[in-house]
Amino acid sequence: MDTVFVILRALVYGSAFAFAIGWIALQSRALDPQLGGLLPPWTQLPSVVLMTTGAALMLACVGTFAIRGRGTPAIFDPPREFVAVGPYRWIRNPMLIGFFILLLGFGLFHRSPAILLLMAVFAVAFHLFVMFYEEPGLKRRFGPSYERYLESTPRWIPRVR
Repeated sequence: MDTVFVILRALVYGSAFAFAIGWIALQSRALDPQLGGLLPPWTQLPSVVLMTTGAALMLACVGTFAIRGRGTPAIFDPPREFVAVGPYRWIRNPMLIGFFILLLGFGLFHRSPAILLLMAVFAVAFHLFVMFYEEPGLKRRFGPSYERYLESTPRWIPRVR
C-alpha cells in the first residue's frame, strides 16, 4: 500500500509541475512578437516526437523514483533510497533531460521563440540548482555510494560506450 501512495504522490506532484511549467510557457508566448514572430511551420513536424519522448523519459524517472527510491521528484518529498537504475544508469539527471526535450517540443509545436528562450533560461537555472544545491545535498545524504556514482555517471550527456 505504501508504494501505491508514493506513486500517487509522485504523479500528483509531477502533474502539478507540468501544468505550472506549461502555463508559464504559454504566458511567455506574449514575447514572441518582440523576438521576431513565430518560427517557420516546419518546426511543428518534430514537436510531437520530442514531446512524447520527453514525457516518456520523465514518467520513467518518476516511476523509478517511486518504486525503487520510495519517494518523489519533489524536493520536499525526495526518494528515501539512492537511485542509480533505469535511466539513472546512464546520466545523473535524466528527468531534467526529459523535461528539456518536452519543453523543446512544446516550443516547436507552438512555433514560439519565447518558449525556446524560456527553455534556455530553465536549463541554466536547473544546471546551477543541480551543481550548488542538489549534488551537495545528495553527497551528504548518501555518502560514498553517491560519490562513486558522481565519478562514474555523467551529469547531462551519456557516454557512448
